[in-house]
Amino acid sequence: MKALVLGMGLQGKAVVHDLEQSEIVTAIVAADIDAEPANAYIDRKGYRKVRAVALDAERLEGVDQLVQEIKPQVLICMLPPDFQPAVARAAVRAGVHYVSSSYTGDLTELDGPARKRGVTLLPEMGMDPGIDLILGRLAVDELDVVHGLRSYGAGLPEPACAGDNPIHYKITWTFDGVLKAYMRPARLLQDGQEIAIPGGRIFRPEYGHSFEVPGAGVMDAYPNGDALRYIAVFGLGPELREMGRYAMRWPGHNPFWNAMAELGFLDETTERIGGVDLSPRRFVVEHLSPRLQFADGERDMVVIRVEAWGLKNRQPLRAIYELVDYRDLATGLFAMNRTVGFTTSIAAQLILSGRVRNTGLLNPARDLPAAVVADELKQRGMNIERRTAS
Repeated sequence: MKALVLGMGLQGKAVVHDLEQSEIVTAIVAADIDAEPANAYIDRKGYRKVRAVALDAERLEGVDQLVQEIKPQVLICMLPPDFQPAVARAAVRAGVHYVSSSYTGDLTELDGPARKRGVTLLPEMGMDPGIDLILGRLAVDELDVVHGLRSYGAGLPEPACAGDNPIHYKITWTFDGVLKAYMRPARLLQDGQEIAIPGGRIFRPEYGHSFEVPGAGVMDAYPNGDALRYIAVFGLGPELREMGRYAMRWPGHNPFWNAMAELGFLDETTERIGGVDLSPRRFVVEHLSPRLQFADGERDMVVIRVEAWGLKNRQPLRAIYELVDYRDLATGLFAMNRTVGFTTSIAAQLILSGRVRNTGLLNPARDLPAAVVADELKQRGMNIERRTAS
């Protein structure tokens, strides 16, 4: 079986690393804008199944040509989300299964064409979205009636290395993507009422809260995107009173970025400043990125917590699932790389092995064997704990 991976950034490297260990994947082609450093990385790691090729993903005909040349059984897109629709369309045209860690977005229009071509489209298969949806499925399935579902995801420096900069944050994802997400609107369900939060306001005090993660400490939580679209994905009924997706950071994160958003530092509209065309967000990215890097021996941590509550056998029950992972200093892969990239690789291997056979546009919460995915994550050293309360 052959896999084509587009993008050899931080998360793409983790995908390639995991596929290299697979018994069912015999060849991996990694495509990046510059093949030379990608091949140098592959050589340093001693990978035997992987080779890198150059690809400018903005040239759509180049993507089609590469897919036709490589003839993979699965295409894994680890490029920025804006590339996803065009790459997914190329996969459908070629009759190749497609996996990514990006939100579904505009892929709904490809459901019919993918079914006709016998193609599986599986986005949202990373950390968040991804693992949170898998754990959410496990939690929801423990209940007969669901009154609430809430998920939290955190990617941040572990406490030992979080205090050497004023905002206690370091980069394991494209920082521009992080700041772009900070301007994304959000929707929640609270007390049965929909709450719509405009872009740039997710850090306001009325929308966030503090939350203690056992073994880690108190964190700031803030709304993370559209939680309401997952009501149908999970098949939840009219008894649902609360639905929320949240991200978490160390204390102080919410007020700092609320002030930055209010002052316009996260705006992407280009301005003429000192004779240079530059957006405020681009300035923040360029200025802070070199100041928010991990040292070689420092670790990040990922925390994913999902809780569902309602009734089981007519009695109150709360089911809680929690995953914690840390940077692997032996491979150099961050926890963020592992939880995103390994999860995407697991999805691709489930498709290649025939354990996922449905075609069209799928979602991890609805269409994947959650227990199998959880077991695969555990086999890769990720700790998942389950507990219940009445």
